[in-house]
Amino acid sequence: MAAIFVPCAQGVEALLTAELSAITGLHAESARGGAWVDGELRTALQINLECRLGQRVLWPLIEGRYRDEHDLYDLARRVPWVDWITPEQTLRVDVNAQRSPLTSLNFAALRIKDALCDVMREATGARPSVDTRHPTLPLVLFLGPEQASLYVDTSGEALFKRGWRDARGGSQAVKGEAPLKETLAAALLAAAGWQGRADDGPLLDPCCGAGTIAIEAAQLACGIAPGANRSFAFERQLPFQPLRGDWQQLRSAARARVHAPRVPVFAGDVSFRMTDFATRNAERAGVAQAIEFKTADALQRLPPAARGTLIMNPPYGERIAPKGRGQGRDFAAPREGFEGGADAGAFFAALATHWKRHYSGWTAWCLSPEMKLPTLMRLKESRRVPMWNGAIECRLFRFDMVAGSNKAP
Repeated sequence: MAAIFVPCAQGVEALLTAELSAITGLHAESARGGAWVDGELRTALQINLECRLGQRVLWPLIEGRYRDEHDLYDLARRVPWVDWITPEQTLRVDVNAQRSPLTSLNFAALRIKDALCDVMREATGARPSVDTRHPTLPLVLFLGPEQASLYVDTSGEALFKRGWRDARGGSQAVKGEAPLKETLAAALLAAAGWQGRADDGPLLDPCCGAGTIAIEAAQLACGIAPGANRSFAFERQLPFQPLRGDWQQLRSAARARVHAPRVPVFAGDVSFRMTDFATRNAERAGVAQAIEFKTADALQRLPPAARGTLIMNPPYGERIAPKGRGQGRDFAAPREGFEGGADAGAFFAALATHWKRHYSGWTAWCLSPEMKLPTLMRLKESRRVPMWNGAIECRLFRFDMVAGSNKAP
């Protein structure tokens, strides 16, 4: 058994811990920025295939105390590298540090690489090379004030890359649109308690943008594993080669459980171009038949059912501003075609009025960096969940829509 670490976005740790326990059937523990679960090599395969909330699946190699780069070199030399890589394969070392005494993280990465190559040269007479894009063996070094931990990244590309975005640039192919990561979309659904079950009721995203929330929801509703349509670094790593049969069984079982959607998913955008782009994304994700897209203004769209769950991530300035110009809670640069303009307060007030008038019986969830969003909407939230959209601190607000006024007589 090994202590597998799965990092995640801030605010998602508890949700990820529950998900890992459900996937593996093993006890998982929350940690800052992720969760731990004890498991075997096969457990790492399961998590890569099924995990929606984690960013990577990290397999532990070694940990120990350090004071300088020489200690890191000595630590890395103790790893049996010939069990993990051949001289013909490639590596990369990424470093994450918190209160580390080292002045150069690049030099720390270099010393780990040097130790690996020296061990390989002594054992085989040759050494592997570095590949910064698609290495066979991506390594992650965590540095604390005194403790260093070295891991193998079994995922390769981050887990939010489900395999359906356009290879020519994903949603960035549409000018002005900054896509929500799939892992955060899954976190919104998990926080809302919506998991694609029949008793969850329909889901609506009226400001769908690239369609990420709707696509993630439709894959849940159809039982599609998040890693079913992509490859992973572990498929080329030496310790996992004896598990090729297990991997094929896991993928076959995942494909066999795909079914027609158990609950309807609705989405749309005020922009025809965005609705069309989201539809093409859904086609690549294999869920176009599970989502009903409609081009409509969120301030006018009527509910598609008597009751359901509404989840939306309205655009905000830093999400789409040019690099270096984001100003946090700046609503002055909405996504192209997004109704509301610079007057975000007027837009959200009108949206709340529309919800109260037409969406009685619905539960609405809204992700926003604006901490005073309930005040802008003149609504009382029943819950607020701290979440981070990349570097942007946000809150996921829940509003329970009832007919008439929420005020007590």
